[in-house]
Amino acid sequence: MHHLNIPLPLARRSLCAIVVAITAMVSTWARADEYSDALGLSKAGKFSEAIAKADQYLTTKPRDAQMQFIKGSILQKSGRETEALAVFTKLIEDYPELPEPYNNLAVIYAAQNQYEKARIALEMAIRNRPDYATAYENLGDVYAKLAYQAYAKSMQLDPSADNVDQKLARVNEVFGAKAGGTRKVTK
Repeated sequence: MHHLNIPLPLARRSLCAIVVAITAMVSTWARADEYSDALGLSKAGKFSEAIAKADQYLTTKPRDAQMQFIKGSILQKSGRETEALAVFTKLIEDYPELPEPYNNLAVIYAAQNQYEKARIALEMAIRNRPDYATAYENLGDVYAKLAYQAYAKSMQLDPSADNVDQKLARVNEVFGAKAGGTRKVTK
């Protein structure tokens, strides 16, 4: 009869590795539920509850970038843009490689008519993730708004300028009178 001669410390290490792996999977599922819960509350328009859920989670895991981003997005969606701005700015300080906080920051800046700041934030998002289609679209919208403002200023300074009114009309045709809305990412 043959016995397996597995040294006890190795057997314990294998068991520990399995326990650690299972704990990590359960933890990942639990986090996914927390994210889903906060997002679900937000979709239902229960912003205060969604923010409370995010805050509760962040008390135990304050460096969780995904939940911080979710909280910022909920704040932004609920019209609490000043608080959202602070969350996205902090995310950028802590995780400068993430493109999404730059994009959402740009959306807030654009809503405040701070198009230069929006442009800079979007260019950072694109620098961090060159295939980020939403940031490119938003950057195009910001450029259109900047073009609209420049054409309008040109007409104000020289109403007889050739073709400026046509250019202004084209920007208006594409984007309407506001020219240059941006959309946020809440993924």
